[in-house]
Amino acid sequence: MDQITRLGCIVCHLQGHPGTPAAVHHILSRGNSRRGHLFTIPLCDPGHHQNGDGINKISRHPWRTRFVEAYGTEMYLLEETGKLVKALP
Repeated sequence: MDQITRLGCIVCHLQGHPGTPAAVHHILSRGNSRRGHLFTIPLCDPGHHQNGDGINKISRHPWRTRFVEAYGTEMYLLEETGKLVKALP
């Protein structure tokens, strides 16, 4: 989890703003329970994790559907995060 938070927010990174400070977001299973530490993505807070303005930064909490429409699924963001982690020195 230290590696992913060092990356910064994955959404900001994909939008061309790498290094935005991030918090860990756990991806939930269908039953709304955490899937574990291997299923985490870095999201900025306030911003893409929570407390976003809903216009410039759509937060995963509480606007999940809008978040996915704007930035892709959490699994897509997890894949992109994994690529960046593998490229770390």
